[in-house]
Amino acid sequence: MVYNLCSVVLGVLLMFASTSDAIPTGELTMICKKTQNPKLCVNLLKSNPKNASLVEVTEHIIDVVGEEVRKGIKLIHDLIGGERNPVARRHYWSCLEHFGSEGALGDVEYSKEMLRRRDYLGVNVAASAVISDVEDCVSGDSPTDPSFHDSSALPKCAAHVESIVDVLLVLSNRLANKIIS
Repeated sequence: MVYNLCSVVLGVLLMFASTSDAIPTGELTMICKKTQNPKLCVNLLKSNPKNASLVEVTEHIIDVVGEEVRKGIKLIHDLIGGERNPVARRHYWSCLEHFGSEGALGDVEYSKEMLRRRDYLGVNVAASAVISDVEDCVSGDSPTDPSFHDSSALPKCAAHVESIVDVLLVLSNRLANKIIS
C-alpha cells in the first residue's frame, strides 16, 4: 500500500515537473507581440509538439530556421541549374555562398552550439548573422553593389527565413534577460 502511494506521489511530481517549465500562454503572446509577424510567431510556437520550456522552444525555432535555409539552398541550386543568364547565375552562386555552410547555414549551426552552452547572447549574435547573410544574398554584399532584379521565389524565401529568425531573436533576448534578472 505504501509502495503504491509512493508511486502515485512520484508520478504526480514527475508530471508536475515536466510541465512546470512550460511557457505560460501569456508569455507566448507577449513574445509574439515583439516580432514583426506575430501571427507567424504564434503558428511557429504552436508547431512545437511538446509542452516545452523557453529553451526547448528556442531549439525548435533554430531547427525550423535550419530547415528553411536548407530549402533556400535547394531552391538556389535549382535556379543555378535552370539559368542561362550569366549575371543571374553569378547572383545565385553568390547567394549559395550566403546561404551555405560558410553563411546562414553555418550561423544556424553556431546558434545551436551557443544554445547548448547556454550562451543566449551568442544565440542572438548568430541569429543576427543569419539575417545579414540572407540580406546580402538579396541586396548584395555592399550598398555599392549593383542591384539584381530577382523575379524568382528566392526573395520570398529569404524574407520567410528572416521572419522566422526574427522570432529566434526575440526568444534569445528573452532567455538572456531571464539570466540577467
